[in-house]
Amino acid sequence: MYRQYLAKTASLQECYNLIQSGDRICFAGGCNQPVAFMKDFHTVASRVTDVECIKSRSGDYEFVTAPGMNGHINTGSPLYGEAFNEGMRHGNTSYIVCDICDYSRFVTEHNPCNTFIAAVTPMDEHGNFQVSLNQMWERECIETCRKIILEVNENLPRIRGGLEINIQDVTALYEATYPLPVVEETPPTAAEETIADYIADLVSDGDCLELGTGTLSNVIAQRLSDHRELGLHTEWFNSGAGRLIEQGIITGEHKNIDKGLLVASAAWGDQQLYDTLASCPRVAIRPASYVCDPKTISSIDNMIAINTLVEMDLTGQVCSESIGTHQISGSSGNLCFSMGAIHSKEGKSILCFPSMTRKGISKINCQLSPGANVTIPRNYVDYIVTEYGVARMKGRSVKERTEQLIRIAHPAVREELTRYAMEQFYI
Repeated sequence: MYRQYLAKTASLQECYNLIQSGDRICFAGGCNQPVAFMKDFHTVASRVTDVECIKSRSGDYEFVTAPGMNGHINTGSPLYGEAFNEGMRHGNTSYIVCDICDYSRFVTEHNPCNTFIAAVTPMDEHGNFQVSLNQMWERECIETCRKIILEVNENLPRIRGGLEINIQDVTALYEATYPLPVVEETPPTAAEETIADYIADLVSDGDCLELGTGTLSNVIAQRLSDHRELGLHTEWFNSGAGRLIEQGIITGEHKNIDKGLLVASAAWGDQQLYDTLASCPRVAIRPASYVCDPKTISSIDNMIAINTLVEMDLTGQVCSESIGTHQISGSSGNLCFSMGAIHSKEGKSILCFPSMTRKGISKINCQLSPGANVTIPRNYVDYIVTEYGVARMKGRSVKERTEQLIRIAHPAVREELTRYAMEQFYI
């Protein structure tokens, strides 16, 4: 195996030379993005045409953002970020519309990849490398790829359930050592602290959690430190969940599905999180096609899905991915977990957010902003939590929903919301 390793070891330039016009490239996402490869991948553009890539939202790379890429290297993703918006201005990028649980299947049916490129763990004694911290689409997309290029990073840990790739199947590899991405935690606001308190009261011992990413999710995790024997079935392992695993608060012992396992499809947090995932035998990373499937989620008893949003209207329609027409994120697993949790036995879907943005704009509005995408239809909205309280939507009429949402909206906009609701005969 070591001879094969040496024989397939190449320079980065030799790996670039493997890319040909018409290739369809799947880049592994998150912590398994091939950072060294992506850094200068734009240099290939001058000699190729019609290369299409899929990648995750993180990272600012010239093959995504630079003028002159369109028609040479184009990139799509169901998870958008500012680099993608810059790329859109040059025709380089476009948003792929789907929920994350369907992404790999939809891509494979519509435009299958022939090249797989990922950052991986060092090879083990069996000749296997591992895509360890991200399984949003990798496992399914690699099945159609005849070229596999690996960026071996000794800082990547192995964890249970990671995608194993044997040296026999590798086209070329190179070594590149760099630290894993670390998500810096910002201090929570007073509103976020209050919201976390409300949510802690909605969670019972033994419940199974889905936690999003960001400051509010980590504050919520802190507030759950006096709970016991929680489960975890989530799109992302985040830093707050990692600390609850370390403390023995998240154990998975009461889960009726994947009992004793703590399941996610990706990890994104601090180094302590990555160390915890590597050392905990209960952790299991699984494909998003399983983790984020509403059928899987709804089969888990006491499933508590906790997510945030961008804005919502008075009847309960939710946008969590765009500011007007400006795509800032993606549907990801938001609808999947809302649908699943609302149908779970004793489950709850919770959407939580400060009532105002940092710029003083209300997140509960008469109508969604023009062009805003409806991520979660009002039919699948359950609990809404702001710093002003908790509102229950499931089973409620438009009149009841409107009254509940006005009650937890920021006081500065309640009069306007009430006037609009009366004009529309909501109340």
